Amino acid sequence: MPPRSLNRRTFLTGAAAAWAPSERIAVACIGTGWQGGNNVQSILEEPGAQLVAVCDLDATHLAEAQAIVNKKYGDTGCAAYREFEAVLARPDIDAVVLSVPDHWHGVLSVSAARAGKDIYGEKPLAHNFAEGVAIRDAVARYGRVWQTGSWQRSVAEFRFAAELVRNGRIGKVSRVEVGLPGGLTDWDKTATLDTPALPPRTLDYDRWLGPAPFAPYCPARVHKTWRWNLDYGGGMLMDWIGHHVDIAHWGLGFDETGPVEVEGTGEFSLASRVWNAPEKFRVRATYAGGVSMLISGGYDDVARGAKWRGEEGWVWVDRAGIDASPRSLLNSRLGPNDTQLYRSPGHHREFLECVRSRRRTLTPADVALRSATPGYLGLISMLLGRKVRWDPASETIVGDESASRMLSRPLRAPWRL
Repeated sequence: MPPRSLNRRTFLTGAAAAWAPSERIAVACIGTGWQGGNNVQSILEEPGAQLVAVCDLDATHLAEAQAIVNKKYGDTGCAAYREFEAVLARPDIDAVVLSVPDHWHGVLSVSAARAGKDIYGEKPLAHNFAEGVAIRDAVARYGRVWQTGSWQRSVAEFRFAAELVRNGRIGKVSRVEVGLPGGLTDWDKTATLDTPALPPRTLDYDRWLGPAPFAPYCPARVHKTWRWNLDYGGGMLMDWIGHHVDIAHWGLGFDETGPVEVEGTGEFSLASRVWNAPEKFRVRATYAGGVSMLISGGYDDVARGAKWRGEEGWVWVDRAGIDASPRSLLNSRLGPNDTQLYRSPGHHREFLECVRSRRRTLTPADVALRSATPGYLGLISMLLGRKVRWDPASETIVGDESASRMLSRPLRAPWRL
């Protein structure tokens, strides 16, 4: 269905004047701290969208986001909510942008799809594989548009690198190297603040925990550094797998498949009593047909980014640039019979265009799940200390009940998918 009309705003300015208020897509941003704040700014830059509501469990983040939106539009029309249910209950909201910790992705995404909202959700798709499946299935069941925040697919250099590989310019690929960041960055100097304390009045901490196991509040557990605790995130491995492994899969044409065997090793954090994610890691994934992938973080054996090695050369791409051997590959032109990947107008804009047209996005939920799968399996392998065999057709672990149980986790009551 087309987006519902938004009639309450008449504010028009600059490029936004090309869109009548009733034609703009009504968007709400749920989660407005850090990356959520970036997404708020991105939506505000889109003339085809109207940001009508913000939602956050931290009153400080919420007030800041609301003020930014109202300043942009020159009015006081942006609503502010502490609970996402109030946002999803509004029939005039077409789409939501979810920028919440990984442990909230499953419950919130499924709830949004059930409520009939189209969804822009941050990477990785979910905290664990089973919750990713639940998101993928809910998006399909309710006919929603989904865009994952794997925005590198909307950047020309990443697309061109993937096209070179897809079109056989380096010959048959046998090995891929994916370099991710390592370490557990202490952005706000909270590592030593790991002693239980009373949560600030501005934060609804019990609701922040949501479906995760109960644990006492401390600053090292929440906001930017939640990703270093495995109850909420998956360290740098899962924080970045939706970027560079996603691109590696894109170049290989592996959006509909996955590895057949994964082995992960890691060095786990001692920086805080709360942080338990791997600081350094190597994940080795083997795919049918003999392609092997090394995902390395925190070591100097692999350059940051994605590097495909073929029989006739290699291609490497990262946010720092693109390179190839032979270098002449970088001057390649694609012909009409070559595979040419979709040229995105920009990641958020493409999402909004898909909301309007109802076509699949560049990073739909099913693709995001495949991109994250080597990470889910790699963490399971690290924690168990053994290889994991995977059937990419049935998406099940083969012959290991203990490992299979780790694909999901119980949710703390009353939360459920």
